[in-house]
Amino acid sequence: MSTTKAAPPGAGHRDAEAPPDRASGEQQGWQFSSPLVLTMLLILVVASQGAIRRAVSAPVMQSWMTVFVAVVVQALPFLVLGVLLSALLAVFVPPSFFVRALPSRPALAVPVAGMAGAILPGCECASVPVAGALVRRGVAPAAALAFLLSAPAINPIVLTATAIAFPGKPEMVVARFVASLLAACAMGWLWQRLGRTNWLRPPAHPSDEGLGKAAAFWNSVRHDVMHAGGFLVVGAMAAATLKAVVPASWLSLAADNPVVAVLALAVLAVLLSICSEADAFVAASLTQFSLTARLAFLVVGPMIDLKLFAMQTGTFGRGFALRFAPATFVMAVASAVLVGTVLL
Repeated sequence: MSTTKAAPPGAGHRDAEAPPDRASGEQQGWQFSSPLVLTMLLILVVASQGAIRRAVSAPVMQSWMTVFVAVVVQALPFLVLGVLLSALLAVFVPPSFFVRALPSRPALAVPVAGMAGAILPGCECASVPVAGALVRRGVAPAAALAFLLSAPAINPIVLTATAIAFPGKPEMVVARFVASLLAACAMGWLWQRLGRTNWLRPPAHPSDEGLGKAAAFWNSVRHDVMHAGGFLVVGAMAAATLKAVVPASWLSLAADNPVVAVLALAVLAVLLSICSEADAFVAASLTQFSLTARLAFLVVGPMIDLKLFAMQTGTFGRGFALRFAPATFVMAVASAVLVGTVLL
């Protein structure tokens, strides 16, 4: 016969209460929270306001803020336009529409999508969310990418601005249209030939299950504005930093060599990140460079710049952007040189 000792009265109760006692003891002490962090930041800003004021008043910082605000202000309206079009495509246009509108063969769908870029009255910031919506709706990535590259450079607003910036030189308008469309289609065909599915991350999008059309539309708008807008700000900050650091005297030295001139303006287009509606006026002011070099500036800028690279990273993934951006740069420069040699 086995016997067991009875537990002392209250022992089980003390054991049950021990973990909460230890937990409550661990909860005592300093803990960071959002109001605490915000209060500390405000105190830090107030305490160092003199140093902040001196830094902001420096000429370099004023130049930085000017470029940053200019890039954001130029691009934001067209980003919103692209987001609205993206939401319309995602919510109101059935996937079967794109199947009927584009040729079934991707090789033929690429030039059709490239020409369709002429109907989007915006800049590169508007084309990214629209291209993302096309991929989500089942359009072949090669065709969507051709649209992404062509839309900022061949739409009527951009071509009209180019004609105004280069009065008496209609060949610049034709050259920009042909070179941009050629580069966009070439990149589409290149992606169709060499691109891999795992290189392109499907664009993220909030679930619209159980929502009405109007609610799904505004849900899509809010998501894309916050998502693409953040990367736009990052790209604008990078462009402003480089613009404030790069000496203007380097441009004069580069203009003397034809090859260096083309590469210099192509790189400058990437760094400045100017909206495609305004870049023609900047190119027209660079009178020390040849027309072919300035054409490279106009073809490269709408296809790949700092803010566009950041937005492509956010939409399609970093792996995609790291492969697509360098190839696009090379293709755009080659197209500009080829077309410029023939037409200019």
